[in-house]
Amino acid sequence: MKIRIIGGGPAGLYFASLMKREDPAHDIVIYERGARDATWGFGVVFSDRALEFLRDDDEAMYQQLSPLMQTWPNLTIVHNDTRIPITGNGFAAIGRLELLSLLYAHVEALGVRIEFDSEVSSLADRERLGGADLIVGANGASSWIRNENEEKFGTISDLRRNKFIWYGTSKVFDSLSLTFRNTDHGVFCAHHYRYSPTMSTFLVEVEEETWRQAGFENMSPEDTVRHCERVFAQDLDGHPILSNKSGWRQFPAIWNERWSFGNVVLIGDALRTAHFSIGSGTRLAMEDAIALWKALRENASVSEALARYQELRLPPMKKIWDAANVSLRWYERMGELMKLPPVDFAYSYMTRTGRVNHAEVRRRDSALAAAYEANHPELRAAFGLTG
Repeated sequence: MKIRIIGGGPAGLYFASLMKREDPAHDIVIYERGARDATWGFGVVFSDRALEFLRDDDEAMYQQLSPLMQTWPNLTIVHNDTRIPITGNGFAAIGRLELLSLLYAHVEALGVRIEFDSEVSSLADRERLGGADLIVGANGASSWIRNENEEKFGTISDLRRNKFIWYGTSKVFDSLSLTFRNTDHGVFCAHHYRYSPTMSTFLVEVEEETWRQAGFENMSPEDTVRHCERVFAQDLDGHPILSNKSGWRQFPAIWNERWSFGNVVLIGDALRTAHFSIGSGTRLAMEDAIALWKALRENASVSEALARYQELRLPPMKKIWDAANVSLRWYERMGELMKLPPVDFAYSYMTRTGRVNHAEVRRRDSALAAAYEANHPELRAAFGLTG
């Protein structure tokens, strides 16, 4: 097959590696508009078992990635000055650039060509896309392929209200932590976790009204960093917040009713976005790649394969996407929720998507469950809880 992939993120890279491994005769080129060493953000986070999906289909990749991951067994919620460690919630993280560099080397060793600093802006680009059996749109949440063909894909896009900015810091945290602090302007939340022995991601999120009250609309990038450092001074312990051309953004909740048309198909964030609060974006992208590879391997024609790809991948992906959207709406109410006592607040976080009930909270962290039950004795009676 002649395959052309637009976008050199985890989705496109991993799909290319699977196809080339399956058949070295495939003619595969990836067009990436950025430079080889360019990346936004700092680290990416997975649930502790997120890489398990690789073991059945790509043991070699699993073995390559696993030693590079920073791992920890717990989650920490900080409600102003109250720290609540929560057990049974393991995570793993890796630097985004480290992950991409590994994937670059992996696909190039297989014989895939990556053209960096290469902007493909039209499906009519005959020089680069002409004659392709399959064109893969793996060019992220702002995908022009999707945006220019919304009717064909049945695109639904909802730009959410909260503002967030993706920073890093040299403070190394011992767990994935969610720190919520009341300020005169409203509640600030930091999503922070280490992704290397010397660095952590430090993503700051605020409600839109808080963002306006703090004056961020007219604040310079340098003053924005200083403001956030003051808010989270206790958490940073004197370490600086580091910017990588960081800017305030709003999360686009994107869905497509149809995932392909003709020989064009979407994967990764171009296909759908999952809010960063559930740590599944990169995993979903790689699972998309696996599903598309399997569909092509098992079906004689591209059209049959693309239909099968959506049929097989839709049910598990939709569950995570729905949970992610419920989670992002929880953050849009964090100012109101911060009025809860710390234990009730942490419990609300744990149960926010509806996928974790009280029995599951008890299984993961009996201390949190017991503390919540102490605040709500009616719960014990309603469920006949003892001990």
